[in-house]
Amino acid sequence: MAKKDEDRQEDEAHPGNGRKIIRFLTYWGAVAMIWGIVGLFGMIGWYAMELPDVQSPEYSAASKGPSIKLLYANGQPLATRGGMRGNSLTYAELPKTLVQAVVATEDRRFFDHVGIDLIGLARAAAVNLMAFRVVQGGSTISQQLAKNAFLTPERSFRRKLLEVMMAFWLEAKYEKPEILSMYLNRVYLGAGTYGVDAASQRYFRKPAKDLSLEQSAIIAGLLKAPTRYAPSHNPKASRKRAEIVVGNMLAAGYINSSQAGKAKSNLGKTIARVPSARSPGGSTGGRYFADWIHDQLADYVSQSGRSLVVQTTLDAKLQTAAERAVQKGLDGEGRKVLAGEAALVAMSSDGAVRAMVGGRSYAKSQFNRAVSAHRQAGSTFKLFVYLAGLEHGFKPATIFSDKPVTVGKWKPRNFSKYKGRVSMQDGLAKSLNSVAVQISEKAGREKVIAAAGRLGLSANMKPHPSIALGVATVTPLEITSAYATVAAGGIGNWTWGIYQIRDSSGEVLYQRSGAGPGRVIEAETAMALNKMLGATLKNGTGRAARLDRPAAGKTGTSQDHRDAWFVGYTPDLVAGVWVGNDNGGKMKKVTGGGLPARIWKNFMLSAHRGISIKPLAVKASSVTGGDKKPTVWESPYKNERFDR
Repeated sequence: MAKKDEDRQEDEAHPGNGRKIIRFLTYWGAVAMIWGIVGLFGMIGWYAMELPDVQSPEYSAASKGPSIKLLYANGQPLATRGGMRGNSLTYAELPKTLVQAVVATEDRRFFDHVGIDLIGLARAAAVNLMAFRVVQGGSTISQQLAKNAFLTPERSFRRKLLEVMMAFWLEAKYEKPEILSMYLNRVYLGAGTYGVDAASQRYFRKPAKDLSLEQSAIIAGLLKAPTRYAPSHNPKASRKRAEIVVGNMLAAGYINSSQAGKAKSNLGKTIARVPSARSPGGSTGGRYFADWIHDQLADYVSQSGRSLVVQTTLDAKLQTAAERAVQKGLDGEGRKVLAGEAALVAMSSDGAVRAMVGGRSYAKSQFNRAVSAHRQAGSTFKLFVYLAGLEHGFKPATIFSDKPVTVGKWKPRNFSKYKGRVSMQDGLAKSLNSVAVQISEKAGREKVIAAAGRLGLSANMKPHPSIALGVATVTPLEITSAYATVAAGGIGNWTWGIYQIRDSSGEVLYQRSGAGPGRVIEAETAMALNKMLGATLKNGTGRAARLDRPAAGKTGTSQDHRDAWFVGYTPDLVAGVWVGNDNGGKMKKVTGGGLPARIWKNFMLSAHRGISIKPLAVKASSVTGGDKKPTVWESPYKNERFDR
């Protein structure tokens, strides 16, 4: 007790000691705070020097690097290399439902905060703590714009601080509507699209200004995870996410219960109409064609950092029909006969490619068999043999003796029995090898090779006796183009797929004006070929390809059934089909008059649905001289590429 009294007396005797300690702590605390504030502002100033100039062209809506947008002939999107970008929209041009869907879901206090939403941050933190995981984010739209459009994706304190600073700066510099429109014009929305207009075109085939309530909800739902919720890739997840967005709009008071119920009920059929990753716009065949076009662009224009819009000749409906015909043929009969691959090319008679399937699956193999697979032509090559024969002076009615022939030590054989006396026309219709060899020998092998060259074949062919039977290699594109010349009444073509190229400002950089080698077959000769090839479908090896309208064509089969072909045409369309295996493996007795002819027929029946029947044969007097085509060969698809 005495000791405590002594201590108290000691403290009372020196009252300044406690105050000194308090003054010391207060002083140095204030000094530390001042230097801390100075340091903080210094750090902010240092980082502020790194803030980008958002008004620089580098950060414009279309500045994520140049893109190449390919369009179908009717102007619909086909494919995009680089990011697909639509029009940059002002706030007034954004649909009201889209603005409401985005604000209700991403940043409900967007029009009230100053770039950072403290209430939202607190709510997100509480929800995340209760769930023991990250369930909600606290970023505002201003922060998301800063993060996605102007900053790097690194995860660090420095970048987060820059994000906050940029959000404040954006709020001070721009009005809320401007911030929202900048964000919606730049944000990635899945399937290669940047901005709401590009997403609207990709998913719904319409400009963003025309979006419905449910379509707005689907696009707003993409902001959380664009790939996961893309309706083209994951319809179920997209619908669930869109339902959440509609619920948010209801909770925010933007729509009533009736509107919400109607929107949710419409989501299923709306998403069902979205082109999938494998349908036109991202289809198997469309991708092969897109690759082909992309490889040619440098020959037409120099990109020079510009975004390009390329209008092609591809017909969306014909492309779908071609893919279905090939898939059906390979999945059905093809499996039984060991046919692993196929290619199909369709074009109008002027060489404009309307459909292209380069293989069974683009996802598994990007090798474009329609353009790059050089395979033995088989009897499809007899077109050039018979052309040389007609030009030598033979007529369709000229009689030949179908019997064993010998050329030096080579003894070719027919696929079937010998027929004896046959006309030249029957020799082609029934694909008689002995007749083809006789014509080749009499007309001259060099003349056969020259005829093939005139019609577009590029292979370096040697004048061996076997040239008559199609030992030369061709691509489906080449052989189809050659038959298109006959379909055009003898007017040659250079296959093409690009109608127009323009830059993102609309300036036309290239415009197809029509070109070709002109007449390469005399009119009467073309008429005779047309008649003989028509007989192939009527009573020859191509009977399986017969249509409900006049048509002509030729079968082809290489040695040991390694390649099988059917190439044919109507007055409206030319198409070629190849079937085989990439490794050259044998198929089970597949001939050109079998599986390829049936694939061709299935495609052509779909392609001609709703098109009036026209006569195949033309009179000599109707085929004019010069470079004009006979009127009977005008294609119903021809004008589609001029729509835009």
